[in-house]
Amino acid sequence: MTAEVGESPASEPATSAEQPASSERSASPDFVQSLARGLAVITAFDADHPRQTLSEVARTTGLTRATARRFLHTLVELGYVDCAGSAFWLTPRVLDLGYSYLSAMPLADLAQPHLERLSAQLDESSSVAVLDGYDIVYVGRVQVRRIMTIGITIGTRFPAFATSMGRVLLAALPPAELDAYLTGTDLRVLTPHGIADEAELRAELAAVADRGWSLVDQELEPGLRSLAAPVRDRDGRVVAALNLSTHAARYSTEQLRDELVPVVVDAARALSVDLASVNR
Repeated sequence: MTAEVGESPASEPATSAEQPASSERSASPDFVQSLARGLAVITAFDADHPRQTLSEVARTTGLTRATARRFLHTLVELGYVDCAGSAFWLTPRVLDLGYSYLSAMPLADLAQPHLERLSAQLDESSSVAVLDGYDIVYVGRVQVRRIMTIGITIGTRFPAFATSMGRVLLAALPPAELDAYLTGTDLRVLTPHGIADEAELRAELAAVADRGWSLVDQELEPGLRSLAAPVRDRDGRVVAALNLSTHAARYSTEQLRDELVPVVVDAARALSVDLASVNR
């Protein structure tokens, strides 16, 4: 399909002084700027902006419309983007990019039966996530009820510091990596229950590392309580976190600690055993 944007290409000549895309931050001689720009165009589309015009993509990515047009047309030709009139949107082919990651790691497949058993046993939603930059990314999920205003699917991202799985993963970082995380992330509270003080967060992460699990009470979203435990590889390194989430009306924090923490910790340990056996 040929892209039609309702604007003449000649009206926007390319310029060497164009604003760089937000992803262009590396000074490495091996950094491929055009690839970074193409990925920036793909990631400009999300759940809140599934269909965008050329001007909207340019504004989101920081590219000029002339440059954004070239990348959009290329993605249309490759089948990753479709268009009609002035609107562009991603096609299902984009899923191939994420599937390549999931199919190359055993964690997602191994986690699914553990999540299903945990959710069936407790009638609560369960998930597995990994740390990616400043966020956690969901790589496994069993949902039994909708308890958040935001739908969670594979690939959903949340700020690590405000989630139970994120705190399990952050608590396992080497000191230098944790320092870099805290320096670079925005510790703004998402709810009135949130922790925005670095010293307080460091103390909480130390407690998580010591006890081996994390409980977050309504810090990501009001009414949501979650607890998580670490998933380890054969060398004992924390590579993921497994969690259970529930509504505050169903369990008090005391009930979560006394009744559900042992179940979640056992599920995470069982997944760790499976993961270690595959990696041998």
